[in-house]
Amino acid sequence: MRSLIFNTFGEPAEVLAVKDVPVPEPGSGEVRVRMLAAPVNPSDLLTVRGQYARLPQLPATPGFEGVGIVDSAGPGLLGRFLTGKRVAALNSRTGSWADFAIVSARQAIPLSKQLPLEQAAMFFVNPATAYVLTRKMLAVPTGEWLLQTAAGSALGRMIIRLGKRFGFKTINVVRRQEQIAELKALGGDVVIADAGSGLRERVRSVTGGRGVRYAVDAVGGATGAAAAGCLAAGARLILYGTLSGEPLPLSPRDLIATSARIEGFWLGDWMARQNLIGKLTLVRSITRLMLEGVLVSEVGQSFPLEGIADAVRSAEKVARGGKVLLKIGE
Repeated sequence: MRSLIFNTFGEPAEVLAVKDVPVPEPGSGEVRVRMLAAPVNPSDLLTVRGQYARLPQLPATPGFEGVGIVDSAGPGLLGRFLTGKRVAALNSRTGSWADFAIVSARQAIPLSKQLPLEQAAMFFVNPATAYVLTRKMLAVPTGEWLLQTAAGSALGRMIIRLGKRFGFKTINVVRRQEQIAELKALGGDVVIADAGSGLRERVRSVTGGRGVRYAVDAVGGATGAAAAGCLAAGARLILYGTLSGEPLPLSPRDLIATSARIEGFWLGDWMARQNLIGKLTLVRSITRLMLEGVLVSEVGQSFPLEGIADAVRSAEKVARGGKVLLKIGE
């Protein structure tokens, strides 16, 4: 079978190569998924560069998620139940950028036949993060303001649509002026380009001087610090990404004066703490909101495994026009 493999950490377009490897066999409690498609997510590329919070042993295959068909199962009732079904494969061990992937049967999520293949491939990482951040972690009330950075990303756009769906208002920080009209048309209440020193004043003007009680940051660096400066008394800022690759140059006064909290979020750890009923409820909620058009991603270019260098370059282009996918099987 084909598998994208990297033997050293480095630039993905340079270190990733298609290799012919043996087809893996599932062990107890595992299933083998014949992969159909997988997205190229920032977390995948950070892993290949050696910059993600948890790194695999090398050589390794990237890909934290994707969609495929369960074609074989190891010992265990759940695996046998999943055989033949289309599933979202949540993969933290063997990687989904391959013809076949081995995943825990508990991390193979049966999907509605109504979901298009492209959306099914992106079922979990962005939709679950957007939903959990806003509806579970922060539980933003109706009518409240949520500040988010990286608002033009696929996940940021989901948060804007979640705001319209559940009645909270969004202040959206973007990098480029041309994104302002686009995100306002999508439903963003306030869109601000360039999170410079003036962000605090803009946010306080919008919120009647008090700042925001809820905020999420995927950037870090100066942008994340600017977001922290916008917090109201008792506010929470959740960090879920490090797109800038820079530390957070935070003034302690921004927290001391407001008793605000800053905390990190990692979807994998959050999911590990949920019981089975909680996970099933989350999957149903995501499916419903995907079918409603809320938790969907724009689809950009698709590439075969052999086109990984072009896929990576496309995924990191500014204004690429949608999520880049790897089309793996039929």
